[in-house]
Amino acid sequence: MSGSFDPSQLSRWPDAEGPGLVAADAADLLLLDESAAARAAVGAGELVVIGDGYGALTLGAAADGAADIRVHQDALSGEAALAANAARLAPDARFSSHGLEPALLSGARIVLLRLPRSLEALADIAATIAASSAPDVVVFAGGRVKHMTLAMNDVLRASFERLDVTHARGKSRVLIARRPRPVALPVARAANVGGLEIRAFGGAFAGPRVDIGTRLLLTHLPTPAVGGTSADPWIDFACGTGVIAATWASRRPDVHVYASDHSAAAVASARATAAANGVAERVEVVRDDLLSRRPDDSASLIALNPPFHSGSAVSDRVAPRLFRDAARVLRSGGELWCVWNSALRYRAELERTIGPTRQIARDPKFTVTVSTRR
Repeated sequence: MSGSFDPSQLSRWPDAEGPGLVAADAADLLLLDESAAARAAVGAGELVVIGDGYGALTLGAAADGAADIRVHQDALSGEAALAANAARLAPDARFSSHGLEPALLSGARIVLLRLPRSLEALADIAATIAASSAPDVVVFAGGRVKHMTLAMNDVLRASFERLDVTHARGKSRVLIARRPRPVALPVARAANVGGLEIRAFGGAFAGPRVDIGTRLLLTHLPTPAVGGTSADPWIDFACGTGVIAATWASRRPDVHVYASDHSAAAVASARATAAANGVAERVEVVRDDLLSRRPDDSASLIALNPPFHSGSAVSDRVAPRLFRDAARVLRSGGELWCVWNSALRYRAELERTIGPTRQIARDPKFTVTVSTRR
């Protein structure tokens, strides 16, 4: 990697920042080192980066001379961080952001991949690479050893004929896949849960299931007389596969729902879930960091099952960002219905940020609260 780029200067902003939350790690550096010779042999537009957290891989490769890099990041906050880091540290870097689709990989000869923790996400990524890239594509897939499993090797071998494993360094390792197999592009996984059709692409939280937190929230979530119009839709915030949005729209054929998530896989899944339940015309699904597209003081009802991971790290710094934006969007008297891991003790934070908060339900793991906007 070129000495002109210092990954330690990268920022995670606008994602959560704090102790133990880093923008680049040893796996990023190992990926750049292991792929250096291969990257030097390809031309502009032939390098693709997938899963770059905050820009270490993209900007590191650009510093080594790569141009017209195509990038896919599942999290919208990752795209924003890459853009901000590039503007500050590498203004001449040439890259573009894409969905996980054939256009991302057409003609690609080298792919740098940060291994996702989800095997389903890895399967979708590997199949898309194999089905869409140049026949001589080489995939450098790296991660922290503590997050890697032998099952990842099997997933990659399903899409590639050859898989090599590097020596570990800095508690990180790289898998190198070659010779793509003739595989089909991925489709959403499907399930019917209690009459609700759920669709999930790899990497969407909980897959084609209803996670236990959402299940508890749905048991108590109201369908009130207020809101639910096109101007004041009920909001499924951090919607995942769109289970809450589709349930609301199925229960009340007169309501409009707005579903938002920062994850590209979640948004694709939520749209597919709405379509599978015949409610797509009344469920708007957007990819957004927070609720930035919604006006202040405009919402009567928001449901939220906040994530408690930032990348691969468990963090209690993610949910407060969501609480603050929910407070901005809720009108006075509007309600935030929230389910959260009881160990995180968010009630005081909800009281400060939103307003008076009541516990609605609690089981051994999760708590459901409703907070009324002051």
